[in-house]
Amino acid sequence: MRKKELAKLIDHTLLGPTASADSVRQVCQEARENGFASVCVNPCHAQLVHELLRGTDVKTCVVIGFPHGMTTGEVKAFEAGKAIAVGAQELDMVANIAALKEGDYASVIQDIRSVCAAADKAPEDVLVKVILETSLLDDDEKAAGAILAKAGGADFVKTSTGFGPGGATAEDVALLRRTVGDTMGVKAAGGIRDYETAIKMIEAGATRIGASRSLDILAGATE
Repeated sequence: MRKKELAKLIDHTLLGPTASADSVRQVCQEARENGFASVCVNPCHAQLVHELLRGTDVKTCVVIGFPHGMTTGEVKAFEAGKAIAVGAQELDMVANIAALKEGDYASVIQDIRSVCAAADKAPEDVLVKVILETSLLDDDEKAAGAILAKAGGADFVKTSTGFGPGGATAEDVALLRRTVGDTMGVKAAGGIRDYETAIKMIEAGATRIGASRSLDILAGATE
């Protein structure tokens, strides 16, 4: 795959607890130079990223309820609204994993709907991606989470935060793709550090890749 084509599938990510404003500026510069799909950051950096990416095609992506998803739907909706107000164009929200594992599907879908409702109020389209943290789920739970994400109005289902016990696998991506069909995006994230791994995820059905090692991934692509 060519670099420009691959870059448009990558969310260039900086989510660590020590991420500084200077490091945010660096990833935004890299995103502009390479044409990544988005820069994905914590809410405290949303406005800075929006300002740095103004006038480019690179989107501002902000995580919600990160990294455990254990805040309430009302809090996630408020966080989403604040992020949108300062320029967020994509929201990666963490589902309530405990509720999903307990079979409390009403809580999970309400959680998702609350963030989607906040996105719907935005003056321009805002994508919502639902993070399932698949390494904590069995296959039935992964499928249930994907179904709930779709039913709740989300645009994408996503494998991982990158802060859980495991990351994306091609098998999980394929399972999510089978579950949601072709009408929804699948984002593979967590542990994707090279071109070969990224391509495996795309071949399994991923339409977006989340990575902090985006430049290493692009290094394996053709010009």
